[in-house]
Amino acid sequence: MARTTGSHSGVTGPRVRHAALKLFAQHGYAAVSMRQIARDVGVQAGALYNYTPDKQSLLFDLMRTHLEELMEGRSKLAPIGNPTAQLEQFTRFHLQFHAERPDEVFIAYMELRNLTRQNFIVIEGLRRRYENELQRILRAGVSSGDFSVRDTKVATMAVIAMLTGVNTWFREGGRLSLGEVENIYRDMVRRSVGA
Repeated sequence: MARTTGSHSGVTGPRVRHAALKLFAQHGYAAVSMRQIARDVGVQAGALYNYTPDKQSLLFDLMRTHLEELMEGRSKLAPIGNPTAQLEQFTRFHLQFHAERPDEVFIAYMELRNLTRQNFIVIEGLRRRYENELQRILRAGVSSGDFSVRDTKVATMAVIAMLTGVNTWFREGGRLSLGEVENIYRDMVRRSVGA
């Protein structure tokens, strides 16, 4: 099939991903058709298949990219002192990273049910790697006596849910700055693990 006039793979490919991201976040994966994505990009529906095999591949790619960027960003942080400092660093990183990507966060958490089994296994593995970083911090804090946590796995999931929930209500330019929200959440997270 001929490419639409003005369409270039280096430009159109990212536009397809961006349109899918916005539409999935707005309407939900199940409610969005390839035809809607094509219309948003400004290409014929058949032309989308030059950039992606199908809608499931788009969803999987958006989730995988988000989680890989999350892990890459986390890996760039310099290791710091004790478990309490590490927990604060994790908290601030999580809030900052996700505040810049509300649509990606929504899709990464709300659209898991729409992944095929094989894609779900991959995404779940990436999520688990990130969760394991926090759990390692919590275990170290329990071992050092800095934290009092009965079950580090449950605490890990609770902290991540609390931090990720900020995206549902935080807006830049609102009553609190992101830095102020980080300070509040730093204190809440510390209390939640008995620090």
